[in-house]
Amino acid sequence: MITAFIVASMLALLPAEAADTLTVAVCGDIMMGTTYPTVRLPEADGKYIFQDVAPVLSSADITLGNLEGTLCDGGSSTKAPGKYSYSFRTPTSYAPLLTQAGFDFLSMANNHSNDFGSAGMASTEKALDGEGIAYSGVAGRREWAVVERQGIRFGIAAFGHNSYTLKHTNPATVKSILDTLSKISDIVIVSFHGGAEGSDKGHLPNGPESYLGENRGDLRAFAHQCIDLGADLVYGHGPHVTRCVELYKGRLIAYSLGNFCTPYGVNISGVNGYAPVITARILRDGSFVDGKIHGFVQQYGKGPRKDTDGRVARHIKSLTDTDVPQSEATVDNNGNIKKKLK
Repeated sequence: MITAFIVASMLALLPAEAADTLTVAVCGDIMMGTTYPTVRLPEADGKYIFQDVAPVLSSADITLGNLEGTLCDGGSSTKAPGKYSYSFRTPTSYAPLLTQAGFDFLSMANNHSNDFGSAGMASTEKALDGEGIAYSGVAGRREWAVVERQGIRFGIAAFGHNSYTLKHTNPATVKSILDTLSKISDIVIVSFHGGAEGSDKGHLPNGPESYLGENRGDLRAFAHQCIDLGADLVYGHGPHVTRCVELYKGRLIAYSLGNFCTPYGVNISGVNGYAPVITARILRDGSFVDGKIHGFVQQYGKGPRKDTDGRVARHIKSLTDTDVPQSEATVDNNGNIKKKLK
């Protein structure tokens, strides 16, 4: 069983005069196009799909997202046909687009990693390995990752709600992985796929959520548990809409970053098309300094494009003000995340 994937950068330890802060960029669901059940792919083989967001993603010290689907060129879907049944198969030739955009890690702990079975998972892993992109989240495969950047070892865990994922609904599993990462990493980041789905699910509830009869987790409790166990940043995806951000014990939580780059096969109308990137400056001990919500809105067939009127940041600010008034940070209308004055 392979339980870890370590990507060592070519960079040596920084000299003493190196900057004290590091920048982490996080975003939501990525499915660049699909060949199943019909071919729906962006123009020019996706050459322009990340053109607006790449400057933000590539400028961070480490960039993370969620790969919502497989990277494979064939095979049969594992899902039975139905109203709520979707299978995503992106060509393996699209993997370099993720590298060019600036991604260092992608979660596989979601309800689409197994769309084409173990062969589809293996193909996805091979494609990401070929690009030097770390991943984790499927039980019995790569269960955590360590990525080294700027002389800092980032330990990354990914949790989901499906049977084949490492479940965020299992506190013992969460504790075991975070205990391991805390011992071998300088900074620990957690990704999670959870929450009920739909355009009306932007508010973060208290207590557990369910969708189609499936337990989708008590996400407040889970995120707080992760930080209590040593995580330094927690980010989520799954509801297909954005949710609030919270600063808890000096660490940032983004409860859902929504659909980020899903030009086909996913509803991206209205709030479903809000596609933020959050960058957070953190100290080398993982504590939060400040952050920024970079607003993007998806266009059908094209991917995320700049939010020219600031609606995404204002929307997340409103959710934050309403749902986590106890947060140690505020969000302003321009998307700036700042610690509250004590």
